[in-house]
Amino acid sequence: MAVIAFVPHPLRPEAISLATSTAEWLEGLGHEVKILLDGTDERWSCDTDALPAGLDLAVSLGGDGTMLRTVDLVCGTGVPVLGVNVGHLGYLTEVMPDELRDSMTRFLRGDYTLEERMTLEVEVTAASMEIQPLFRNCLNDVVLQRMAGGHTVRVAVGVSGEPFLTYAADSLIVATPTGSTAYNLSARGPIASPRARVTLVTPVAAHMLFDRSLILAPNEEVSLEVLDDHEADLLVDGYEVGHLKPGDVVKCRSGAHDARLISFAERHFHQILKRKFGLTDR
Repeated sequence: MAVIAFVPHPLRPEAISLATSTAEWLEGLGHEVKILLDGTDERWSCDTDALPAGLDLAVSLGGDGTMLRTVDLVCGTGVPVLGVNVGHLGYLTEVMPDELRDSMTRFLRGDYTLEERMTLEVEVTAASMEIQPLFRNCLNDVVLQRMAGGHTVRVAVGVSGEPFLTYAADSLIVATPTGSTAYNLSARGPIASPRARVTLVTPVAAHMLFDRSLILAPNEEVSLEVLDDHEADLLVDGYEVGHLKPGDVVKCRSGAHDARLISFAERHFHQILKRKFGLTDR
């Protein structure tokens, strides 16, 4: 018997319906099912704390945002994640909704591969004491950005405990290889293979001469300290997690646990890149 959890996008009825119908089917085969959603049948409903316990597989039903949330929930336990694209771009997802039952069957008989993705550990120390100390896992990116209608952020960046440079910019991105094709890409940052183990630091609309990205080794910790009176918002994998004031520090280091993504076929990164972004030869 396997224990399988579903994390559907709470605002997409088709994702919720797919979770419950697949749960019925799996339960009929003798497996245990959990669904992370209020109002779900009591047989399956669970909260975030109970979700990873005894779990064999977590299934994300939504777009990339739901996939990132699912990875964050189980990353520290080594539980693999299968992404089902009930969304739009679905860059991180593996299968379409009509392929889910076949994918479940293949998983249960061990017919799959695991793709290990580097993560970041994000630690926030708030000298201002206005937010609680924070520790999060991150698969895509950490973004320190100016507040709506506010001035540019001024951020002192350090690498492995040594001061590097003070940036004045609209935002500063610290991205994993997986996140290199997200906000980092739109800011003209470099694209890295998801199998690489590097950390990317990219300024957005830098108000200074130096506006290039840094590519750092995974053992090089990046620190970001908010300076002057230029407050900033902190986003981790797209979720706003805090409002930072001068003196608050964000540290990003290679995660102790990789994200483990289920795949059913060999994934050629360059071909996926061409397909998802509609790239053509000239």
